[in-house]
Amino acid sequence: MQPHGENLRDLYARRFADEQEIRSDLWEVLCRHFFQQFVPKDAVVLDVAAGHCEFVNNIRAGRRIAVDLNPDVVLRAAPGVETHVCRSDEMTPLETGSVDRVFISNFFEHVPREVIVSTLDECRRVLRPDGRLMVLQPNVRYCGRDYWMFLDHITPVDDRALAEAFRATGFDVERSIPRFLPYTTKGRLPSGPGLVKLYLKVPLAWKVMGAQAFMIGRPA
Repeated sequence: MQPHGENLRDLYARRFADEQEIRSDLWEVLCRHFFQQFVPKDAVVLDVAAGHCEFVNNIRAGRRIAVDLNPDVVLRAAPGVETHVCRSDEMTPLETGSVDRVFISNFFEHVPREVIVSTLDECRRVLRPDGRLMVLQPNVRYCGRDYWMFLDHITPVDDRALAEAFRATGFDVERSIPRFLPYTTKGRLPSGPGLVKLYLKVPLAWKVMGAQAFMIGRPA
């Protein structure tokens, strides 16, 4: 069962109160210099469990959609971003086969395994046959004890389990980076847009500092 929207609102408001500006700058660089290469400019993009909408607000696309159970998603979304307050595995406002790219970031650790599977099933439903699923996920293999530093982290997930979940729900793994970004902005993430841009250009640094996996899947 997914957390209640009002509980999410209070929890995340406290957690990110002192770092929203940093996170916004970070995601602008991440989208421009990394994620945009996987998103055509005319694509329909869906950000699942969009949170503060850092990805969907910064990515360029023909149509941008944010889904989250937290009602604050309506306030966080930039002008032009369509929002829906609903469960990740019950995205009934979205038609079958209507989306080109689905993006999910830092979500699966917050929900039971059965919700991971049902969410991936729902993503498979809304994706077009030539669409792509992109998941950025804390990798418990490289986070160690810090994986449990947040109260709402309940399910350990690593890149191998994520790949298995992809295959079980009808996705072929097209690209897998077991170590990509550092685990949290509270840790060793390079600060400042220039340093983040440099980090993205040096994959060797990912193998040292990376503790989040990035995976792309295509409908099988």
